[in-house]
Amino acid sequence: MKIYLIGMGCGTIKGATAVAIDALKKADLIIGAPRLLEDLGDEFEARKLPAILAKDIAQVIDAESGEKLKSIAIAYSGDSGFYSGCRSLLPLLEGKGAEVQVLPGISSVQMLSARLQRPWHDWNLFSAHGVDCSALAAVLKGKPAFFLTGGALKPKHLCMELTEAGLGDLEVTIAERLSYSDEHIWHGKASDFIDQDFDTLAIVLCEKLEIAPRRTSGFDDESFTRGKVPMTKQEVRSVILSKLGIKEGETVWDVGAGTGSVSVEMALAASEGKVYAIECVPEGCELIDINRKKLGAWNLKVVEGKAPESLEGLPAPDAVFIGGTRGNMSSILEFIKAKNGEARICISAIAIESLGEATKELAKLGYDVSITQVSFSNDKPVGKLHMMIGGNPIFIVMGTPVR
Repeated sequence: MKIYLIGMGCGTIKGATAVAIDALKKADLIIGAPRLLEDLGDEFEARKLPAILAKDIAQVIDAESGEKLKSIAIAYSGDSGFYSGCRSLLPLLEGKGAEVQVLPGISSVQMLSARLQRPWHDWNLFSAHGVDCSALAAVLKGKPAFFLTGGALKPKHLCMELTEAGLGDLEVTIAERLSYSDEHIWHGKASDFIDQDFDTLAIVLCEKLEIAPRRTSGFDDESFTRGKVPMTKQEVRSVILSKLGIKEGETVWDVGAGTGSVSVEMALAASEGKVYAIECVPEGCELIDINRKKLGAWNLKVVEGKAPESLEGLPAPDAVFIGGTRGNMSSILEFIKAKNGEARICISAIAIESLGEATKELAKLGYDVSITQVSFSNDKPVGKLHMMIGGNPIFIVMGTPVR
């Protein structure tokens, strides 16, 4: 017995390849989603049974195998290799003694590319069809981002995420029901579509976001708008980022964020994650927002308020930097511990008393504690000469979960 896993193409049967149509016509049984089966005309004489999930299709095949069928065709929308159910079904077909052949189809990516008369080789491809997907993380990769949509995550939700991050002006294309007689393609800004509903057969293309080239941590202090709010200096920031070792997809808190210099650098490091800058001074919150836009840290969210109260409702962190506590060191650390006992914690301290409190409270909560003192000097011209001017020594305290 032969089993064909067929990519039917984007939309109607008219978009299927000649090889796919030939396999469908020769099949004794065709299995697929009701929408695909309904599109098959009288020239496809095989019995048709609806099934979508891989396990259900496998059960149908097992139930029908005693009928001495010569050929079974499994119909999938789009291309068999592009976020297709073929991936889940193939392992279930092993050991059934059937000859399995996979036939490709024209994907929605190719169809949209043709409609727009532009190549798609430089697009990043994502599926938001029934799975978690971040439009923001996708566009931060600096290439056009293509999304399959469906289920609970719809085009308007992707556009809302971009708009809330400050990227409402990003150009997007939304296409629905491609290849059908009522297909439609919209062009506009992300903010134009946050309240618009689309057909379940919809795809989204976000244009390339111009972002600054990625670099190692330690931006020049002059890169940030500062005002009168305290800012963690470049040399200290580099050590903090090194100690925390932030990964791309992590969730990070910056408690007492000041101007957001550390927040911005952490957001660029966690390019597929999210960083929350918690600051109780309104001027500081304004500066953080200015700096996030200035340096392209679009995955950085400003939270105005005093910790630990303002930490309520935030997603659990993988890593936390504490630059200021307003006297609430103990309660903030207890809150972090309760939220995620595996979170890495880094605290900066200038005063000896703050150092003592940080090490005491971390140890009390069961963390391994390590201390690094950072001292640095920068040159200052004095006439024709240069003098080294020392900065304040800073203590970097790391709290690492005991494993």
